[in-house]
Amino acid sequence: MGNKKFANLNSTVNKQGETVTQIIHFKNGIKRTFTGIISESITQGQFTKFFKVDGSMVMVNDNNVLCIEVFKEK
Repeated sequence: MGNKKFANLNSTVNKQGETVTQIIHFKNGIKRTFTGIISESITQGQFTKFFKVDGSMVMVNDNNVLCIEVFKEK
C-alpha cells in the first residue's frame, strides 16, 4: 500500500483499530473470513471495497450480505 492515504469516513470500524478481521455472512449461508483489512480503506456503496495489508483489494456485493462481524487485530 505504500504511503496511500484514505479519506476518513468516520466509520465505526475505525474504532476497532488500524487493521481488522471481518467475517462476512452471505444470504446463501456461506461465510468468508478476511484478515488484515485496513479499516480506514473501507468504502461503501453497491459494492463495499477495502484493501488488505498485502495490497490486495476486495469488493463485496452488499445485496448478498446478511451481516458482518468485525474483530480487532493486534
